[in-house]
Amino acid sequence: MQQFDLIIIGAGPTGLSCAIEAEKAGLHYLVVEKGVLVNSLYHFPTNMTFFSTSKLLEIGDTPFISHSDKPTRMEALEYYRRIAEKWKLHIKLYEEVEALLIQEDQSYLLKTNKTTYHTDSVIVSTGFYDTPRMLNVPGEKLNKVRHYYDDPHPYANQKVLVIGAANSACDVALETYYKGAEVSMAIRESEIYPKVKYWIRPNIINRIKEGSIKAYFDTTVKEIHPTEVVLNTPKGEIVIPNDFVLAMTGYQPNYPLLKRLGIHISNDHYNIPDHHPKSLETNLPNVFVAGVICAGKQTSKLFIENTRDHGSIIIQHLLKKEQTPAA
Repeated sequence: MQQFDLIIIGAGPTGLSCAIEAEKAGLHYLVVEKGVLVNSLYHFPTNMTFFSTSKLLEIGDTPFISHSDKPTRMEALEYYRRIAEKWKLHIKLYEEVEALLIQEDQSYLLKTNKTTYHTDSVIVSTGFYDTPRMLNVPGEKLNKVRHYYDDPHPYANQKVLVIGAANSACDVALETYYKGAEVSMAIRESEIYPKVKYWIRPNIINRIKEGSIKAYFDTTVKEIHPTEVVLNTPKGEIVIPNDFVLAMTGYQPNYPLLKRLGIHISNDHYNIPDHHPKSLETNLPNVFVAGVICAGKQTSKLFIENTRDHGSIIIQHLLKKEQTPAA
């Protein structure tokens, strides 16, 4: 069985940043990723442009040069791929973590779908984009319902219902409308989310005002059928013709994985993984959380740019532990 000082779960930007800090510290580490390198970013829309600047996405003391101030998805994938190559990071892709078993000496056996590792410490940096927030309504499992959006072309000349009113929903509504879709929006609130990016919000509001995009405010989805959708509106139940439902309702941490690992989750509205605010250590000794999952369901609180220091925080904490003599 392979023995490691540290195993990092997740090869997103924060996981890579943690690996770089482990590399600097001379630790024997491994990054385990269930999908591709920076798996969440890979599943972003093909033509997506980041809201953050390239400078704010930099890790590993390596400049991120993009064609414009805000990089594209393709530029980000290239950048993080080169980061992994430059630092010669030890990464296992397409390997999913299944369980974490604590041993008598406080070390761990980490089981994946391929093998078992022995490690002294673990960092969980799994992000939240892999787990969409479900509508939990009849018909949600129909093929026409999508929780991820890639490209507008498949929706040209189709009747599309976009669910949500935050950045992603507004972006998707506009992009599909401009490519020829007949777009409606189902919005739980009474207005477009006030914090939608300043260059998107006026555009979507104007399209709604002129009637180009039909918005149903204070509305929820009741049922989804092959050719129509049933909405609960302030004026009562209505049925609209529909070809596709794009549920841009947000995402959340992979709670089933966190619970399998044994990490406690708060019982409040935010469901935050239990961790020390300074060291990021969880209820399990030498098991840490890093990146956006530290905020639980508060997915608009943490981003790549304000979690890039998590790796340094955790590695420094581990090194101090090693230097502290046992009582």
